Amino acid sequence: MTHACGVDFGTSNSTVGWLRPDAGPGARHSAAGSLLTLEDGKPTLPSVVFFNADDERVSYGREALAEYLEGYEGRLMRSLKSLLGTSLIDGQTEVAGRALPFRSLLAQFIGELKRRAERQAGRSFEQAVFGRPVFFIDGDPDADRLAEDTLAEVARSVGFREVSFQFEPIAAAFDYEAGIEREELVLIADIGGGTSDFSLVRLGPERAGRLDRREDILANGGVHIGGTDFDKYLSLATVMPLLGYGSSLLSGAAIPSSYYFNLATWHTINQAYTRKSQAQLADLARDAAEPRKIARLQNLIEDRAGHWLAIQVEAAKIGLSGAEQVHLELERLSPPEDLLVLRSQFEAAIGQLVDSVGATVSALFAEAGIGPEDVDTVFFTGGSSGVGLLRERIGALVPDARRVEGDLFGSIGAGLALDARRKFG
Repeated sequence: MTHACGVDFGTSNSTVGWLRPDAGPGARHSAAGSLLTLEDGKPTLPSVVFFNADDERVSYGREALAEYLEGYEGRLMRSLKSLLGTSLIDGQTEVAGRALPFRSLLAQFIGELKRRAERQAGRSFEQAVFGRPVFFIDGDPDADRLAEDTLAEVARSVGFREVSFQFEPIAAAFDYEAGIEREELVLIADIGGGTSDFSLVRLGPERAGRLDRREDILANGGVHIGGTDFDKYLSLATVMPLLGYGSSLLSGAAIPSSYYFNLATWHTINQAYTRKSQAQLADLARDAAEPRKIARLQNLIEDRAGHWLAIQVEAAKIGLSGAEQVHLELERLSPPEDLLVLRSQFEAAIGQLVDSVGATVSALFAEAGIGPEDVDTVFFTGGSSGVGLLRERIGALVPDARRVEGDLFGSIGAGLALDARRKFG
């Protein structure tokens, strides 16, 4: 009996992969065939928790987002993975008048992920390979190690007896490898919600069965930039000025940007709702040069509509992947606003982020000791790999390589399932 699974705990979405006992070593593998259904017939569970104060219960995923948007009173938490490796992980938040440690919050979500996967598979999972970014935290090995250790502790606390880790782009490489018929040098580009991770890997049918793949991995690299960062900078460039971002006090001093950065960043939105923050904002409002904008900001915070606004911005980002412009109907602002957002605005807002990602890929070739012309294929995965400017920048670095798109939300989980069978049997 197989009690091992692969867990892709993502910033935006999570999946669990499992290779069924009747899938022999030579069986044709696919993401669709190994990912377990977690919600509404889908293999993805959005990494969202909603503490519903009206019904006094906790909901997860799409259900959590739906209840929040329907107007139930409560607390919405998203981008939980972004807490790992930061000082916030040892903090707590207030839910229904009680203190909830962030570690317990992560355990609640990962425990729910495990329960749903076990219910779908009809068996318990005691061993797991968790995906992890190449760097949880850029440039800080101690914080990075702490992030992995914390995730392992949380996983064990919900019933995984044995926990192993695999780099997310390497897991995606295993998924891609299961479907090719000749050896290739592949650049894996995994653009997720919180990080952009890359690996240069030699893949092929003859290599796939090896337990030790270290010689096949030429280089790994990553940067703490992902879809939630694109949301943030799009929000700051287009929506937050409607609420007073960039405006000033009558004295000429700038309105502090912290209110806007908190509202534009998924895992800090709730910080804008604290009594202290609202009291400070009330003091500023009396001396604001553009009081109507600050009043609009105050109304948004009083209505606890920060996550609603972030969802609208995220939808605009997704829409701009296939269109030159999108309309945002911001009916919950006071007064309501119909905002036109241009792709050119989005690309200008994220230009520096894309430059950083490009530099990370370029450094990968130097580390591996190869040239871009040696790469056969660039394999895109991760929900944020659809951002056109980013995709073009990466493609331009390997102009002769063919471009392949994997299952944007499933390749990592499927690859982790393969790795779990290799490691645990």
